[in-house]
Amino acid sequence: MDHDMIIHNGGCHCRRVRWQVRAPKSVVAWKCNCSDCSMRGNIHFSVPSERFELLGVSKEFLTTYTFGTHTAKHTFCKVCGITSFYISQSNPDDVSVTFRCVDSGTLSHVEIKEFDGRNWESSYNSMKQTNEEPK
Repeated sequence: MDHDMIIHNGGCHCRRVRWQVRAPKSVVAWKCNCSDCSMRGNIHFSVPSERFELLGVSKEFLTTYTFGTHTAKHTFCKVCGITSFYISQSNPDDVSVTFRCVDSGTLSHVEIKEFDGRNWESSYNSMKQTNEEPK
C-alpha cells in the first residue's frame, strides 16, 4: 500500500459540489450492503476529516439524509443527487469518499473489500476483534 499522501480532487456529477482530499494513490475501499449503500451502489474509502476540504460554494448545494441511529450523515448534492462523500456510522470522525467521485488520474489502485452492513453491529464488532479497520 502506498502511504505517500497526494491531493485527489472530486465531487458530484453536476460539479456544484467540489472537494479535495489528501490520501494515498492506492486505497482500500469498502463495498457495504446496508439498505442505503446497496441502493446507491456506494463504494468508499475513509480519511480523517482534517484531510478533507470542501471547495468554493459547495456547501450551498449539499443536503443530508439520516436514518436509524442518525450517526451516519448521507450528504448529497441538491441538484444532481450524487453522494460524493458522507459521514459513516462506523467512523463518524472521518469522511467517507465515494471512490468513483474522485477525478480520474490520481488513484492508481483501489482494493475493494466487502462489509456486511445488513448485519452492521456483528460485522463491525467482528472486524474490530481482528484489528481490521471497518470504514
